[in-house]
Amino acid sequence: MKESKKVLTKKDITKLGLMSSFLQASFNYERMQAGGFTVAQLPFLKKIYKNDKKAISDAMSDNLEFINTHPNLVGFLMGLLISLEENNEDRSIIKGLKVALFGPLAGIGDAIFWFTLLPIVAGISASFAMEGSVLGPIIFFTVYLIVFILRIAWTHLGYNLGVKAIDKIKHNSKVIGKAATVLGVTVIGGLIASYVKINVLTNIVVNESKTVSLQTDFFDKIFPNILPLGYTLLMYFLIKNKKISPVVLIFSTFIMSILLSFVGIL
Repeated sequence: MKESKKVLTKKDITKLGLMSSFLQASFNYERMQAGGFTVAQLPFLKKIYKNDKKAISDAMSDNLEFINTHPNLVGFLMGLLISLEENNEDRSIIKGLKVALFGPLAGIGDAIFWFTLLPIVAGISASFAMEGSVLGPIIFFTVYLIVFILRIAWTHLGYNLGVKAIDKIKHNSKVIGKAATVLGVTVIGGLIASYVKINVLTNIVVNESKTVSLQTDFFDKIFPNILPLGYTLLMYFLIKNKKISPVVLIFSTFIMSILLSFVGIL
């Protein structure tokens, strides 16, 4: 049984909820929100681990891995993870839960805020504003302020849930870790199919009246999205095994895309 003691206060969790605002402070296309995610949690990781530089380094390394979730709900995930850090849970469980949850939270947040709440509130507010009523901006900014303040509530909810769930997590760590890994891989697979696009324009002339498209008649029929999958796995191999910088691979991808598009292949 690992030793654990409560070192964070309610004030700390409230502060964590406020610091979740830094989530997109260093947004980039290599690791998305990882920098801001780490910055928000770093003061509390230092408080938990004190002078244990190895533990802080391991936690920062995990937090600096790719993450792209919803800004308004990220406090829930931060609260949950920081409660597990506080109780010295296994790093694989903490990392697995992060990978498993950031995707679903992004989907839920998008559906609630960007696709439902924001269009409705913006429509009502714009209607008032077009009529010259000051209620328009007041309603919009009031709702937005409430949504912002709710970050603190989500963070406390995640933290309290994490504390209560610790015993169950300990007893079912292998099952939870495996489930989190499977869900995380599923989310990444969906992201590859949705965001990585490779379309081959080359056609093969069979005869005067027949041409075969390599993309629609060959690749898509054998294995839809096989090219995006293959290219993503190649990038993973080069980063993991060849230690090539992601920045180099990003620029290489840009250059190859431009050249292959110029010659009419893509």
